[in-house]
Amino acid sequence: MSEQVTTMERLGRRIAERRESLNLSRQDLADRSGVAVGYVAYLEDQSGISVREALARLAVALETTVEELLGEVAGIPLGTGPTAAHATLEVLDENECLHLLRPGGVGRIAFEGRYGLTVLPVNFRMSEGSIVFRTVSGGSTDQDLSTGVENVEYGVAFEVDRIEEVTRGGWSVLVHGSLHHVTSDEERAEAEQTGVEPWAGGQRQRYLKIRPTRLTGRRIQPG
Repeated sequence: MSEQVTTMERLGRRIAERRESLNLSRQDLADRSGVAVGYVAYLEDQSGISVREALARLAVALETTVEELLGEVAGIPLGTGPTAAHATLEVLDENECLHLLRPGGVGRIAFEGRYGLTVLPVNFRMSEGSIVFRTVSGGSTDQDLSTGVENVEYGVAFEVDRIEEVTRGGWSVLVHGSLHHVTSDEERAEAEQTGVEPWAGGQRQRYLKIRPTRLTGRRIQPG
């Protein structure tokens, strides 16, 4: 029983925290998800476990996934299920791409490293339209992402996606831009204010910033 209660509490807390991070009231969330506001309150206050379909609708409204809300570790890889019937592919404009990136999370940076094309996961946050993440100062990633020429920045790609296994929907955003090493005290203060934590933990005090030059995105809408 104690393990079940812990799961319930975590679920309710995750829904409430995610809603508040998006500056949504309970009524706003109810309107966006089509779930009764009383049920939203029940989930948050009494932390009950909802049926999978209701959770899926809440997750879509919160721009996250059921697995992230529940803190589940999936037993099978994402994307192995059937595709959604009558799904449509929507092209996202730059404003919508920035809106999806704004909450931060985990993304993947792609670049030409010393051993060839390299893709790495990083935690990121947004600051004044730029993507901020951290790595080890003087480490392999820091060195790979430096041109060694003053005022010449490294070209990179950055990808973020959210996939919902239950509804078979989701979105992805692709960023092309220049990689900038944060060096000035003013820039560092701005980067620190994002609160971004390094993907691998530890003492990773080098702040890097991607300045987007091109933003593209796609959203799959289940039929």
